[in-house]
Amino acid sequence: MDVGFRCPVILCLTLAVLASVLADLDDTLMGAPGSSVRLSENDPGLKKALKFAEERYNMGSNTMHVRRVSKILSASKQLVKGIRYSIMVELSNTQCKKAARLMTCDFYPEEHNLKTEVCVFEVWDIPWESKSTLLNQKCQPAVDPKPVETNKVEFLSLSTSKPTEDFVELLGQFKEFMVRYNRTYSSQEDTDRRLRIFHENLKTAEKLQSLDLGTAEYGVTKFSDLTEEEFRTLYLNPLLSQQKLQRSMKPAAMPHGPAPPSWDWREHGAVSPVKNQGMCGSCWAFSVTGNIEGQWFVKTGKLVSLSEQELVDCDTADQACGGGLPSNAYEAIEKLGGLETETDYSYTGKKQSCDFTTDKVTAYINSSVELSKDENEIAAWLAENGPVSVALNAFAMQFYRKGVSHPLKIFCNPWMIDHAVLLVGYGERQGKPFWAIKNSWGEDYGEQGYYYLYRGSRLCGINKMCSSAIVN
Repeated sequence: MDVGFRCPVILCLTLAVLASVLADLDDTLMGAPGSSVRLSENDPGLKKALKFAEERYNMGSNTMHVRRVSKILSASKQLVKGIRYSIMVELSNTQCKKAARLMTCDFYPEEHNLKTEVCVFEVWDIPWESKSTLLNQKCQPAVDPKPVETNKVEFLSLSTSKPTEDFVELLGQFKEFMVRYNRTYSSQEDTDRRLRIFHENLKTAEKLQSLDLGTAEYGVTKFSDLTEEEFRTLYLNPLLSQQKLQRSMKPAAMPHGPAPPSWDWREHGAVSPVKNQGMCGSCWAFSVTGNIEGQWFVKTGKLVSLSEQELVDCDTADQACGGGLPSNAYEAIEKLGGLETETDYSYTGKKQSCDFTTDKVTAYINSSVELSKDENEIAAWLAENGPVSVALNAFAMQFYRKGVSHPLKIFCNPWMIDHAVLLVGYGERQGKPFWAIKNSWGEDYGEQGYYYLYRGSRLCGINKMCSSAIVN
């Protein structure tokens, strides 16, 4: 599959080191359970994972032409409740346009038309359930990097005897972060590691800031000492991107009229205070209970804070802190007979045995519906009926502080949805149309617990999973 591209200098050095390490492995490619094992290009599982990653990439990209893997740079797998593939490849333009849907697509013969990228994909495959998930995707142009200034220090450890002015500023920011969010670390080594992560996250936030098309401010948040993987594991929900797991719901009735210019259910008393899911991937439960709280208010005039813990403990179709789907949660609530209040069934942030009591049911639902994927129709339905359960790609949310967020698509792939939230309203700020989104990471996140996302361009997949309970 090689189309003749030169490997970038840093990438080649990295691969050379990797090759020397892997040379010590047994030729049979067998490793200890849970260890990473290198793969050959002919591995059937790798071919399947590559095809899946290619399809997801092309679905989410803005390019006119289909892009295919032109070279496999490295590939490994790890057995973790299925098979996790880590793949580094070069992707290049073919001569096929996406709309053509041709069976075979040849690469461009001209090198300048290939527009090759180096991409890293992480694919989680569960063969016995016929499920695959794209956990991570990072791509950058395959060009030689600019010469590195060897006399410039990019980062210094905490033990550096002659800190630079930039490093002193970084230490000050990190100390302020630790005090504000009450952080303590187990050792000096752990502190050094968290400082390095903090520094990398600052650079990511700066990149988001420089490329944002809205009015958002990105920077230090309470998640600034977490790696992307840690943040995803502790706070997000990979099951949301598993389309095969979605339970089909009947379509919502069309709204009776167009959406008013703006609407906010907080101003009408239908939204409870911001809650905190903690280090548990239970966002799906908070999104659904928030929706039902709003629906119950619209029907009865009473706003009641409902129990997420009931769903974490008693919804057997979902995976508690491991993630879940709103469609499953609605069905579980119908089968249980309703929801208890937050007071009667308090949130703990971990799965326990189901302690649901029918006598304590405070709110019930009769069914659930899936909304249109048209943002104007979503807005009209919301204004007419109440807050809406939605899901989106939350990459930029780790660094969000305030304003209307409008990240580029490369940071916010709409096909990689991983966080469920609640749409409570919409409007416009400084000429930027927005969705007002109630999050479940506490009031010390974003704008008093809320995230504001640009409205009108299907950003971050915000329109792909809109649903609501129905209370008759």
